[in-house]
Amino acid sequence: MAKVKYYYDPETLAYRKIKVKKGKKIGVVALFLVASALFGFLCFVVLLNTPYFETPKDKLQAREIENMKIRYEILNRKMDQVEEVLSGVAERDNNLYRAYFNTSPIPEEQRKAGFGGVNRYKELEGYNNSDLVISTTKRLDIISKELVVQSKSLDEIAKLAKDKEKLLSAIPAIQPVKNEDLRHVASGFGYRSDPFTKIRKFHAGMDFSAKTGTPIYATGDGVVARADNRASGYGNHIVIKHGYGYETLYAHLSKYKAKVGQRVKRGDVIGYVGSTGRSEAPHLHYEVHKNGQVINPVNFYYGNISAKEYVLISKLANQENQSLD
Repeated sequence: MAKVKYYYDPETLAYRKIKVKKGKKIGVVALFLVASALFGFLCFVVLLNTPYFETPKDKLQAREIENMKIRYEILNRKMDQVEEVLSGVAERDNNLYRAYFNTSPIPEEQRKAGFGGVNRYKELEGYNNSDLVISTTKRLDIISKELVVQSKSLDEIAKLAKDKEKLLSAIPAIQPVKNEDLRHVASGFGYRSDPFTKIRKFHAGMDFSAKTGTPIYATGDGVVARADNRASGYGNHIVIKHGYGYETLYAHLSKYKAKVGQRVKRGDVIGYVGSTGRSEAPHLHYEVHKNGQVINPVNFYYGNISAKEYVLISKLANQENQSLD
């Protein structure tokens, strides 16, 4: 039974019963119900977000997130190793390979340059682990660029090595006749006494005395450009173009074994010693040209003589004696 409430009326000096309107009662009840519902909803939300009330789906997602973080940490450790290896390769590339081939090193800022301009990682923003994902992706992009730069550099080094190998094969680096005891050097490069006029004149090559029919060898890889007797004084002679500005001339041959247009290798027999043309005795007159200028052949015999033998042959070649042509 509901309690009856009274109030004191000062005009009548008596207590009167409080009469509550029916509409007001309904409003109070409705307000109470709304407040109770709101309180209950807030409690439900709080409880739902506590670890004590995780759903199986929430637990699965949390586990996947932790696994993802672990995988990213492992990936970053592997990238540390890759960066260390790349750094070592870059150092050898700059200080060994490129130095050997006399090529400028690749600047560090070019190897490790980032990616400017538009934001490449905008689609990765706005997630709980965006910082981790973005930083890892940036590292991968930089490593990928470093690999591209290094790959192009090694391709360039490979081409330089191939060209260097061709250059080393083309340089006239051996004596044109067998001369193990170094006794066949008859006359050297420079001013010598002419065998016919006895006048001191410039001798543009080296003379090797040898019997008629002694084999003559190509001193470097190249292509036979001439094999004729149409040059004054040389008699039967051969000219080989080696490339890189080098040419060699072999004069006074008794006969040829190479023909014009033939590609020869260092050590191939191209002809035989004779005494054709302006010659006093059987011998080979040998010249080396670089970019159209005659140069001393004695500086190009490093391919088949020792340092001691080079000193001896230099002394023999520098004697101002009489040439054989």
